[in-house]
Amino acid sequence: MAKITAKYETMYILNGTLGEEETAALVQKFRELVEAHGTLTAVEEWGKRRLAYEINRLTDGYYVLMTFESAPSFPLELERVFSITENVLRWLTICKDEK
Repeated sequence: MAKITAKYETMYILNGTLGEEETAALVQKFRELVEAHGTLTAVEEWGKRRLAYEINRLTDGYYVLMTFESAPSFPLELERVFSITENVLRWLTICKDEK
């Protein structure tokens, strides 16, 4: 039987040189996108941290962890939006339901 919804976790890293307002606007944008397509469980803003290695000559990033429940097709759309958003450095989405 096909899944109707599944639980997901997404960690994304924003450009660490952004100002507070720009960072908050991006976090809000992704929060609203998830809420429009599923149920947002939690958003944990880990804040600015040093990257393990340079990405595009940047050494700091702003880490955000989102937990949500949605249809299995939505994470692909979320990752597409991450890929076309200029100040998103990296992202990773995992399905929490699979064992």
